[in-house]
Amino acid sequence: MSASPVAFGAPKSPADRKRKPLRSPAAPRPRPALAGLALLVAGAGLGATLAVTITSQPSSQLSARGGLLTYAGSLTGMIGTYLALIMVLLVSRIPFVERVAGQDGLLRLHRAVAPWPISLLAAHALLLTLGYAEAARAGAWHEAGVLLTRYPDVLTATIGLGLMCLIGVVSVRAVRRRLRRETWWLIHLWMYLALAISFAHVIVLGPAFVGHPLTQVVWSVAWAATAGLVLCYRVGLPLVRSLRHRLTVTEVRPEGPGVVSVICTGRRLDRLAVSGGQFFCWRFLTRGMWWQAHPYSLSALPQPPYLRLTVKAVGDHSSGLASIRPGTKIAIEGPYGAFTRYAQRRPRALLVAAGIGVTALRSLLEDLPRGSAPVVLLRLSQPADLVLGAEVRELVKHRRGTIHELVGSREEVAIDEVSLPRLVPDLAQRDVYVCGPEGFVASIVDTARNLGIPDEVIHHEAFAL
Repeated sequence: MSASPVAFGAPKSPADRKRKPLRSPAAPRPRPALAGLALLVAGAGLGATLAVTITSQPSSQLSARGGLLTYAGSLTGMIGTYLALIMVLLVSRIPFVERVAGQDGLLRLHRAVAPWPISLLAAHALLLTLGYAEAARAGAWHEAGVLLTRYPDVLTATIGLGLMCLIGVVSVRAVRRRLRRETWWLIHLWMYLALAISFAHVIVLGPAFVGHPLTQVVWSVAWAATAGLVLCYRVGLPLVRSLRHRLTVTEVRPEGPGVVSVICTGRRLDRLAVSGGQFFCWRFLTRGMWWQAHPYSLSALPQPPYLRLTVKAVGDHSSGLASIRPGTKIAIEGPYGAFTRYAQRRPRALLVAAGIGVTALRSLLEDLPRGSAPVVLLRLSQPADLVLGAEVRELVKHRRGTIHELVGSREEVAIDEVSLPRLVPDLAQRDVYVCGPEGFVASIVDTARNLGIPDEVIHHEAFAL
């Protein structure tokens, strides 16, 4: 550790005020028109998939032995595969899609969609096996052996399905919470392999493709486009940004029990289009950490050439940041998130945070204009849990706002339908921003809805696996 060359949160000097302002980011605000267009395109794709599958099966085959089961198997397979591609695209970090819903919203959609392709593809395998067995007047286990050994690419597709089912199991909340994040993340990456090795058997054996070269080309282009978008935005763009900005750890500064700030230096940070409240996925290029990227919010807007993140030790990766040495290189992905001032619909805002959620709130607060009069609620179990408290208080003061530090157990300082209107009398005239642990965020969002606050002015970012 070393003495920091910059004091985040300190009043800016005259020289600081004369610096060239940061690049204005593309406003990451919700855009209902774009969201509706995306849903329309996805729905049209699903309709086309259904149409191709339905029309490819002659009526004479439906009346044959095992025909209905085989038809149902083809239908579930095509729909399941299409939804799997949608599931991947939701987390491919396409910038304009991410600006519409934010990473938090896209992850919720991803989790909602995920059970369907896995279930449909499992049904596809079962129905086809039963249909082929009925047609051959053989047992299901015998026919499964025939499919695996005599039909091209079925074995690799079955391995792919097994990987998908494994990923589905470890993604169940009760299982996920018992796994290290690193383990869960590594298993989750196998989804790309599962889809890749399943592609060939669809083209070779699918009734919608055999003898239909145009359909084969369109389906192949869809898969190639999905793979291209993933490579571009999950690999290519992060690599370009990392090489452009060349971030390096300058200092690791303790902020409280189990909490450290990592201060970095980089090039051209005035060209980094980032808003307060957003986060990056950080990859520290040191032994044991280089292979994984973790999401951490900025705890302050960039002060070129410096950048800061503040992290609480809750897992192996976050705990390891306390021992990161100055000089360590960093690769970044982002910025991500629609938890920004651009999402605001009403003139004033209420900002609510618990625990380490104060980091995103602090950078968001810094991005609000002077005189915006925010109300800030900080939920703490004990005073020592408040990090960056002095900076938050100073920012609230300069924006002519109000801050409430609620210290104690949940029973002692509950934020509910009774206490929230008392703390914020003009709640109905404010946007509500909530950040913190998943359970806390869900509770505050439910409270705001119960008080009649519409969803379009409730913005939240949950810190969860």
